[in-house]
Amino acid sequence: MYEQRPVSREQILKCLEAVRLAPSACTSQPWKFVVVDDPKMVAQMGEAAAGMGMNKFAKEVPVIVAVVLEKMNVLARIGSVIKDKEFSLLDMGIAVEHFCLQAAEMGLGTCILGWFDEKAVKKMLNIRDRRVPLLITLGYPAGKTRGKVRKSLEEMSSWNKY
Repeated sequence: MYEQRPVSREQILKCLEAVRLAPSACTSQPWKFVVVDDPKMVAQMGEAAAGMGMNKFAKEVPVIVAVVLEKMNVLARIGSVIKDKEFSLLDMGIAVEHFCLQAAEMGLGTCILGWFDEKAVKKMLNIRDRRVPLLITLGYPAGKTRGKVRKSLEEMSSWNKY
């Protein structure tokens, strides 16, 4: 849940600057972050994110950012093929986390959404020939965020062998 208080453009720009500085394979930066802060458009985006009972809070958030997957540069594409790794998706994950960490540093809350109507979002934002793998909600948290169960260090890490 989010407060209805708006997020300043300056705060959003700080988050975008963190993304700009994020590392990526061959400095490809295969992303574009489309900030939606117009209340009417945010409401439409929230509807696209709140399907089948999921992400109901997205209807009340002040900002939603669509993360568009752009093409990698030639070196990164070649590396992806040779190493059989989708560097663009790895890079996008790093960039999104930079955005979210910067937001948290400023007392803002975020939620990374993969469950949404991508076709509706693309139509709304006039995106053709690109994927929108993720949305990020952004705003001031309304109260305490819910606790999350995390694996222990022993479950999620090891030393010197698997």
